[in-house]
Amino acid sequence: MRRTLSTSLVAGAVALATSLAVMPQATAAPPSTPGPPSFGWSETSIAQARQALVTGRITCTELVQGYLDRIEAYDDDLNAFISLNPDALAEAAALDVRRPDRGAKTPPLHCMPIVLKDNIDATGMPTTAGAAVLAQSTPPDDAFLAAELKDAGAIILGKVNLDEFAFGFGGSSALGGQARNPYDLRFGPGGSSSGTGVAVSASLAIAGLGTDTGGSIRVPASVTGLVGIRPSMRLLSQDGIVPLAPFQDTAGPMCRVVEDCAELLSVLVGFDGTEFSGQYTEAQQRTDTGVLLGSAAEYAAMVGVEPRQYTRALKRDGLEGARIGVVRALFGTDPAVLAVLDQAIAAMRAAGATVEDVEIPELSTILSRYASVSTYEFKDSLTAYLQSWPSDVDGHPQTYEEVQAAATTRAATFRSYATAGTDRLSNPLYLHNTEERPAFVRARLDAALENTTLDGQVLGEAYDALMYPSVQSLPRVGSPAAGSNNRLSPFSGYPALSMPAGFTTPTADRVALPVGMELLGREFDEATLIRLAYGYQTAVAGTGLARQAPTTTPELVAAP
Repeated sequence: MRRTLSTSLVAGAVALATSLAVMPQATAAPPSTPGPPSFGWSETSIAQARQALVTGRITCTELVQGYLDRIEAYDDDLNAFISLNPDALAEAAALDVRRPDRGAKTPPLHCMPIVLKDNIDATGMPTTAGAAVLAQSTPPDDAFLAAELKDAGAIILGKVNLDEFAFGFGGSSALGGQARNPYDLRFGPGGSSSGTGVAVSASLAIAGLGTDTGGSIRVPASVTGLVGIRPSMRLLSQDGIVPLAPFQDTAGPMCRVVEDCAELLSVLVGFDGTEFSGQYTEAQQRTDTGVLLGSAAEYAAMVGVEPRQYTRALKRDGLEGARIGVVRALFGTDPAVLAVLDQAIAAMRAAGATVEDVEIPELSTILSRYASVSTYEFKDSLTAYLQSWPSDVDGHPQTYEEVQAAATTRAATFRSYATAGTDRLSNPLYLHNTEERPAFVRARLDAALENTTLDGQVLGEAYDALMYPSVQSLPRVGSPAAGSNNRLSPFSGYPALSMPAGFTTPTADRVALPVGMELLGREFDEATLIRLAYGYQTAVAGTGLARQAPTTTPELVAAP
């Protein structure tokens, strides 16, 4: 199945062209001839790809090749990828030998091409964090989550761009250049999981993993029209991920549809007995005081996750009888964002949900008194990660100081983090945010979710989730105006799901752009967020609120 606009990428291809500077606005080339291909890669879901494989409509090799073709056709404009898996086609060919037959038991992600943010380890590819100093840094084994994906049959298609070292929301790095929003190539895609957002939104892969310390999954998901889940802290292992702040770090899925994120999350959960799992017996523990879980039984008792729990939450009427508390104080002032959110609230009510305004007690205090701890934790945690394997093979730096000395970008950030990260356990601001913050924030979010006052007075029926915009602005040049909304989940350890609330009305100088809404729930209650999100996705299907594919990356056309 060959398509125009591309030539075959051989299995030995290891990297895409990158840029150190922001390129001028570019326009992706359209297909040379109209008409749909025999199988569509654009906007294809896991279930659709699985069905095509099972029925023999497409082979695993053809599925992977199709995404490689799209990468070659479009990524020069998008800057989503840092490297490709050199063995992707060989892995696909091996899976074709045991092609799944209808009704046969196969791994849940058989042959699904997945991308990893390039701060997640995967064998055979460097883990660079987007930095030139780590360009040859090649960990000897998979991150726990990468291994889980592979065990489930997925093919790691490649490693994707990010805001360098996951420092911010701009979405650029020394190795990857400035990632670009596929809806409008003038704009940024948010960060720090910029490459995952771009690659998945533009259908350069079927789904992907990002990481989130203070909004880095939800911000790019919002401005690239995706579903992105920041899970509860401790639900997913932190092993094999370049850290920013282990007290807040978590990975999570980024997908075009809710059901794909449910599939991925069902695979990613699990007990990890290694020292870098971050799976502590108590919520929001520091690496110096936390006690790690000792067994899979302890993990299961803590999180209450059953096999395939998240896919069972995919109920088309998931909003029927639901109760959602709307946090108006987080809505911002952008009229285009507000207009879409008003329509989304109306659609939820029409689908059977009770949607009411709710106040989070002392919300302004939460957002003004506390801060992210990445400033304090990055120095020590980066050194611990770098020393988790020897450098005698790949020659990677072993300490923060070595990285700082060789870093060609983000020098000011490195200096700041070096100062704040020295003797952090004697720093009152660090202790304030790790000892006081969790209980303070959780108590106030609990009150809002339970619809009570802080002293327990019942104000009404409890809510299933709180809702507010993921980002208070539309995509724009550079970093989007995220506001402080992204802080509630990492400050509490509670899960949050960002999804498209809808799209703006196009104007003469602006295409329809995505507006994201965030649903925040109780600890380890990701299933409820998935149920509500899938109910909303079903309710708005076929309307102007449903996800729209970017027009800059259309389906490639099969050669005659």
